[in-house]
Amino acid sequence: MRKVVALAFVLVAAGAAVFAKDYLGQSRSRDLGQGQDGSPFPGNVEYDGRLVFLRLRYTMGFSGFGGSGGFRGSRGEPPWMHDYPTADIHMMKILNELTVSRPRIDGSNVLALDDPALFDYPIAYMSEPGYWSMSDEEAMGLRLYLQKGGFIIFDDFRDNHWYNLEEQMKRVLPDGRWVPLDTSHKVFHSFFEIDGLDLIRSYGPHKPEYLGMFEANDPNKRLLAIANFNNDLGEYWEFSDQGIDPVDLSNEAYKFGVNYFIYGLIH
Repeated sequence: MRKVVALAFVLVAAGAAVFAKDYLGQSRSRDLGQGQDGSPFPGNVEYDGRLVFLRLRYTMGFSGFGGSGGFRGSRGEPPWMHDYPTADIHMMKILNELTVSRPRIDGSNVLALDDPALFDYPIAYMSEPGYWSMSDEEAMGLRLYLQKGGFIIFDDFRDNHWYNLEEQMKRVLPDGRWVPLDTSHKVFHSFFEIDGLDLIRSYGPHKPEYLGMFEANDPNKRLLAIANFNNDLGEYWEFSDQGIDPVDLSNEAYKFGVNYFIYGLIH
């Protein structure tokens, strides 16, 4: 059974790759500055009630936690855009094949934290929160989103970048506290049974940690946010069709992603 599931993951990701690469080329050819004035981000799909992978964009901060190294490659993409849109589309492809959630697989949406449209999406994803900064309006937007039932995934960061995530979330939920998660939490059993949290190691010897922030700081209540610290699930999603990483690791990364989305949909 393990081999069948593994093969399914690889084939679905490969099936998404042709579209993703074409979509990537189209989106990269446009000005990445578009959308910063409040206009729709290039490549966003029109909302029609279906689940869409929502990625949050932000203004970079330079408060000593990150720096200009967050820009990647010759294309100069900002940190929040790492792995976009290939990782997003691959993840939705897997979710579509394995669950009855029926997400859109023809695109991935990007919104700012103070965009009223944020409330149309139950799950949001942020890459590289070590570079994240925001306005008071954006802090309020994310606070309302989480209080009204939204769930946010923080991914792709390590080392002292944790302190920036902590600082920014204090502006969102001043009384919020991060709690280390272990395999007993239901988020790791919402679809797949995940019984180990240290198999995926994106950053060499660094042991990944998973931390959560709960409603009313009560671990028995709803999980509002999860942070994949010292890890980068999006990287595995993006390159799962290219043979860069062992299949087992890509599979594990997809399991975490599926569980997060199912948890966000039912809680």
